[in-house]
Amino acid sequence: MGLDSGEGSGVEGGWRAHPDAVDDRTDLPPVEPGRVVGLGAICDLRPQRPGETDSQSFSVSEFVTLEDGRRVTLHQDRGFTIGWNSTGDPRTGAAPAGETRDSITQNVLNVVLPDDEDDTEDHPWSWLADLARARGLNVTEQDLRGLPYEVVLTDKVTQWLAIA
Repeated sequence: MGLDSGEGSGVEGGWRAHPDAVDDRTDLPPVEPGRVVGLGAICDLRPQRPGETDSQSFSVSEFVTLEDGRRVTLHQDRGFTIGWNSTGDPRTGAAPAGETRDSITQNVLNVVLPDDEDDTEDHPWSWLADLARARGLNVTEQDLRGLPYEVVLTDKVTQWLAIA
């Protein structure tokens, strides 16, 4: 079950699009309505840039899951980069020592959660609800607060971790 196609979203507060993000536009098309039953983030590998063999970049997007199983992308404008140090050999294409599903999952959560110390919210619920409504989904901030949140690592990320 893949994410629907579409462009990314804008920036709120102090958040900025990661340089490797897929897109940071806000013109995602409406989708067929459905009941929102989940929320999550998906993490994928970004292609290596020429000359940057000492790090690996990841793209992160957030989505809602509908009752019929569809995942509807809300934004695709986040990401992070892991650099190699003495514990990793970038020439092997392997993940640096110590990188695990849990550490990647934590990095994903770090990039989707507010980074402003003054922010009283543990997640940008209002913004995500606005993005979902812009896609044609009838959901409120309160609705999203009560939903399970999952972090999905793509097969490419899982294979990258397995090489270590």
